[in-house]
Amino acid sequence: MVYTLITANRNYSSWSLRPWLLMRALDIPFEDRIEPFAKPDNYDDFRTFSPTGQVPLLIHCERRIWDSLGIALYLADRHLGVWPEEDAEARAWAQTVVAEMHGGFGALRGECTMNVGVRVALGPKSQALERNIARVREIFEQSLERFGGPWLAGSQFTAADAFYAPVAYRIRTYGLDVGRGAEWVERIIAHPAMQEWEAQALAETWREQSHEDELAAAGAITADYRAV
Repeated sequence: MVYTLITANRNYSSWSLRPWLLMRALDIPFEDRIEPFAKPDNYDDFRTFSPTGQVPLLIHCERRIWDSLGIALYLADRHLGVWPEEDAEARAWAQTVVAEMHGGFGALRGECTMNVGVRVALGPKSQALERNIARVREIFEQSLERFGGPWLAGSQFTAADAFYAPVAYRIRTYGLDVGRGAEWVERIIAHPAMQEWEAQALAETWREQSHEDELAAAGAITADYRAV
């Protein structure tokens, strides 16, 4: 039975991007279903298909698997490549940094929300945001140094790259400095699946006010490439 992956707006939904990109990059076929953010609180609408009222959600063999990490773990039981296969150290690293991203970086999420189609001159950063950016820089630089690149856990794209991909868009949108990690940012944004996601994001005409308000609070918009 084919997978069905339910996601939200390409422009805003960072959690949707993670499993979508992982499945695209690993050539795992799936039906791609979009349920856009249409209002500030989509909980009741999303509860009709997701027990958490959130996306992403994977449907497979009548099973419903929610949460981006839950989906990655489910896929890892069925497909090679989600984690590094041969190198136990790289595998442990990838799993750990994925867990860290899944459970942390609250300031980065809150102060630099994902908005693929715009560029922003970021206002003053909180201390928590500065620490989050420094930690992202450290992860990127240590990953490339320890495992030789071009991806975060070595020569093959894994869940580690998929889970940090939304951060790459944030880095570009807000002009964040991640040192040598910029090499990986350029590489992941150029990935064909990321280019596909970005093209869809720019073509969207949906706007959701709470996301737009968060963007305005972050700083001054210097460019907007989204369709109108």
